[in-house]
Amino acid sequence: MKLFDSVPSRYREAVLFSMLALCWGTSFVAIEIGLEHVPPLLFAGLRYTVAGAVVFGYATVVTDRTRPRGRAEWLAVSVAGVFVIALYHGLLYLGELYVSGAVAATLVSTAPILTAAFAGLVLPEERLSLGGVVGFVLGLVGVIAVVQPSPGSLGDDVTVGAALVFASAVAFALGSVFVRPIDSELPLETLQAWAMLVGGAVLLCWAALRGESVAAIDPTLSALVSYGYLTLVSGVFAFLLYFELLDRSGATQVSLVSYAEPVVAMGVSWIALGYVVDSVMLLGLVTILAGFAIVKRGALRTLLRSALETRSTTTSK
Repeated sequence: MKLFDSVPSRYREAVLFSMLALCWGTSFVAIEIGLEHVPPLLFAGLRYTVAGAVVFGYATVVTDRTRPRGRAEWLAVSVAGVFVIALYHGLLYLGELYVSGAVAATLVSTAPILTAAFAGLVLPEERLSLGGVVGFVLGLVGVIAVVQPSPGSLGDDVTVGAALVFASAVAFALGSVFVRPIDSELPLETLQAWAMLVGGAVLLCWAALRGESVAAIDPTLSALVSYGYLTLVSGVFAFLLYFELLDRSGATQVSLVSYAEPVVAMGVSWIALGYVVDSVMLLGLVTILAGFAIVKRGALRTLLRSALETRSTTTSK
């Protein structure tokens, strides 16, 4: 039985989209709050170890396979675990030691553009057109607008933090591209569970190499709420929403969530932390969104046409 079947069909995808954007957008602010009390890599590792175990339990209920088979499926799990979970979140958490959740969310929103660009380089059938190159350049211009670098600021904490967060988006994009050619019939829920478990293990090993210790955790109420929210809401519950939306709407609409996340993060940062976003950063976000629209113009056109046809059919009934 699908989640949210009780919601009227005309609103169901909008509800799923909004809830997913809310869960993932607020996660950047929750990370920012939690990092005041927990070392970054240990924080991320503990989060995904627990989340992976819960998603694995879910996979045992909804799928007929809970274990990868053969070299290809284990390779898919390893690539997703190392790049999409460990490197992405490790670099993101390290970056958020120096930049706000709102800035981090905006920089991470370049991931779909980077994915298209890397796919064009690695996968011959997805080579970028001239419009794709223009969209990629617009995405980079948007990043520059968000970071607002200057000769005097190069090497300061904010620039280093922004570079780490942007590197996390690069890691996510590379993982998304590298996993595509791998021939795997592993159910998505099972793949996600194993990727979380592998990624969590890598993050915990990375934390140990960095010298992070459980003794450094300050178990305040803020830390516990942040960890619980990130693990259960932004982790487990959000991925259930992700599976549902992916099944109902496809990858293009799911990728649009990346552009709602910064708006959510900006609003929550302002309400919870008093963080005010300047006009240049907003311009950067709009520029990144424009770049994505150009890169994915064909898929967006198809998505819009499908939405209009669905609305027309529903209205005529």
